[in-house]
Amino acid sequence: MNLKNVITCTIGYICVWMSVSAQDFPANIPGDFADPSIIRSDDTYYAVGTSSEWAPHFPIFKSTNLRDWKQTGFVFDQAPSWTQASFWAPEYYFHKGIYYLYYTARRKSDGVSCIGVATSKFPDRGFTDHGILIAYGKEAIDAFVYNDNGQLYISWKAYGLDKRPIEILGSKLSADGLSLVGEPFSMLKDTKGQGMEGQSMLKQGDYYYLFYSAGACCGVECSYHVNVARAKAITGPYEEYDQNPILTNRDGWKCPGHGTFINNQKGETYYIYHAYRTTSNVFTGREGLISQLRWTDSGWPMFDKQLTAHANPVGMRYDFAQKHTPVYWQWDFRHMQPRIDENQGKLDLSGRYDAENPVGVAVTIRPYSSAYELETSVLNTNEASKGLIVYGDVSAAVGIAVHGDKVGFWAIKDGKKEILQETKLPSTSLPVYLKLNVYPDFTCRVYWKQQTDWQELTTNKAPYSIQFLPPWDRSPRPGLYISGKPEEKASFGFFEVSY
Repeated sequence: MNLKNVITCTIGYICVWMSVSAQDFPANIPGDFADPSIIRSDDTYYAVGTSSEWAPHFPIFKSTNLRDWKQTGFVFDQAPSWTQASFWAPEYYFHKGIYYLYYTARRKSDGVSCIGVATSKFPDRGFTDHGILIAYGKEAIDAFVYNDNGQLYISWKAYGLDKRPIEILGSKLSADGLSLVGEPFSMLKDTKGQGMEGQSMLKQGDYYYLFYSAGACCGVECSYHVNVARAKAITGPYEEYDQNPILTNRDGWKCPGHGTFINNQKGETYYIYHAYRTTSNVFTGREGLISQLRWTDSGWPMFDKQLTAHANPVGMRYDFAQKHTPVYWQWDFRHMQPRIDENQGKLDLSGRYDAENPVGVAVTIRPYSSAYELETSVLNTNEASKGLIVYGDVSAAVGIAVHGDKVGFWAIKDGKKEILQETKLPSTSLPVYLKLNVYPDFTCRVYWKQQTDWQELTTNKAPYSIQFLPPWDRSPRPGLYISGKPEEKASFGFFEVSY
């Protein structure tokens, strides 16, 4: 879209556009990747992030240089049996040959956020869930584990939903990392009422340094930033740095925070965290950034500018008639259960969804920009509505779809679906090509064609505002969808996104 591009194709027949314009893409892990954690195994780094209400849960990326990242899969293909929703803040830890993942989710029985733990012999697959580790009052979120001379400690945020100051609490962990030992203790209290969460810890010299995020984490009005405090004992008391915050809005990014540390092979320390791009904000969500940590002469830390990626993919085409690399589809697991089947040169999408769900079944990808172009071809004819979608939530979406002998432009606002424009197809025996363009001003246009040129279907052929799409904590996502009877399916020939 208005970029000069070079096209390269990998062995898997997936075409990737690399921008050669002057536009900069400084995110290390572009797209929605909040609350990241990182771990190193030999010369490979692995990062995992929040998935909120998207399934599969907790996306995993890997890199060999901290600059260029590739997704490898997810922690959980199926939600652990005790969980209900809100999969937040996964935290990696490696101990005695085992990879641990401490994570937050809502408990199915009452909706209270608790901290669970899963383990694997590998950092990117095979995790076994061990259930709830920490259930503490109305909320326990944002786990972080630290090894202090052989004794494991875990910290977490408490009292975030109580009418009292938030606290970062700590506790000893058992040697196997699967249970608390003794009574929890208070590490730091939010006496200023500014918010306190997403903590991590380092030791430098005689001091333990507790890094934490303050302010509002999410949305257009966010105010997130990173502060630091230090103490001579892990239990405290902690002294706040008088030059806080040490990481705040800069270089085209806003509301940075909630990160953890990693040392590279040279012993240099880096911090992975999230922030919003100022231009696209909630439409690309909280993206993954990495900055080097340095120590000042005063003994307090500071952060360098974030690392920039060598090259970021800005477009992909998946041709379902050819072998291709995996598509890491995600969907809103609270309201739909998709079935995705690739065979005979097409992708068949079907599934079940809640009766009160006006969208149907949508499978989506993480957008790398707030401006992009989607294309697909619909190969089959039935009464189901099927095509392209930008999905914010079950109550907020927009799309273009084929249904029967018609093609229509539709939107869902506040849970109510409206057909905005519709036209009859010349033929029901030919594939229908659909296109949906999203622009930097958060508007969209839609198009269709069969054997002719593209025909615009946007109402009055004017840009349609999609400002209503983003939920409070995640970006809207583009993809494919179907709305119809459980036995009906949508057949697609390809799916393409370009930026």
